[in-house]
Amino acid sequence: MSTLQLSLAILGGLVLAAIVAHGTWQARRNEVKRVALEPGAEPAPLQEPSFAPTEPPRADDTGPKAEAEDSQPPRIEPTLVRRAAGLPRLDALIDAIATLTVDNPVSGETAIAHLPPARRAGSKPLLVEGLNAESGEWETPAAGQRYGEFQAGVQLANRSGALNEIEYSEFVQKVQAFAEPIGALPDFPDMLDVVARARELDAFAGQHDAQLALRLVSRGAAWSLGYVQQHAARHGFMVGALPGRLVQPGEDEGAPPVLTLQFDPQAALADEPSQAAVRELTLAFDVPQTAAAAAPFAAWCAAGEALAAELDAAMYDDSGQPLQPAAFASIGQALESLYEALAARDLAAGSAATRRLFS
Repeated sequence: MSTLQLSLAILGGLVLAAIVAHGTWQARRNEVKRVALEPGAEPAPLQEPSFAPTEPPRADDTGPKAEAEDSQPPRIEPTLVRRAAGLPRLDALIDAIATLTVDNPVSGETAIAHLPPARRAGSKPLLVEGLNAESGEWETPAAGQRYGEFQAGVQLANRSGALNEIEYSEFVQKVQAFAEPIGALPDFPDMLDVVARARELDAFAGQHDAQLALRLVSRGAAWSLGYVQQHAARHGFMVGALPGRLVQPGEDEGAPPVLTLQFDPQAALADEPSQAAVRELTLAFDVPQTAAAAAPFAAWCAAGEALAAELDAAMYDDSGQPLQPAAFASIGQALESLYEALAARDLAAGSAATRRLFS
């Protein structure tokens, strides 16, 4: 073989090796990122969400023990369901309230038997309360109690819009159907006044509603569902009640999540979730639903930056524009103004009335 032939053979071998190496790199780059496993360990099967309470993951664990645990297959936490702190209560700020007077106390059993079967007027919640003859407190009618007066209310507005004339008429009909068999005389507020209040409250709510969201989009390989859950768990997220939703729960019982991390629900419902690929996440929090004292904005910023770094993801706003951490300061200033406007209306973020209004 001549020197020229030998040189060409060597050059061809080098080119072939480079092509194989490039193909291998591309294949690895496009693989779905999966959770880290100990050598020889089997992937942990993904569990369906359940309603059993569980201890939240501890976000402050550090040191060798935490590093060892990070390499283990993720334990898919069951859904956290908190006991409701209390039933909704009527509030003159957001409800149109009718009074119902009775000549004699009415038993809780009688009141319950005649409550409207559907506690809504159109898209607006309808509530009935009784004045407990013994405690003197307004409460939802309960068996074994007696009530000397009743009041019924319909919510003036929610995220479906303002209470309208048709919905108010439905409210009146349902309350009258409740009042007649218990011998109560209802007194309703004027419909035109109620509808005007509803429109004004709806206009205020529309101007002061906000739900912050940032999108985390993979820069390279897609993520497996377990890989996402492994990293999210480090920041206090748990499997939510809805498919495609992880939640960072609030501290108080009955409180909505502080943050939510959402992805394609089809990945959570896949026959083999461990094989499902996720390329995009949405990190969000509902501003009126969470008290400012819980610092949801700081948690949103911190979780967004941390997950972007850990998952090798780019951050975008909900309109698809790149989002840089430097923009968080201006968002925070606007948020403070929103909190102040809600508080000035006696509808502080996270209060019971505010959560009902912005629902």
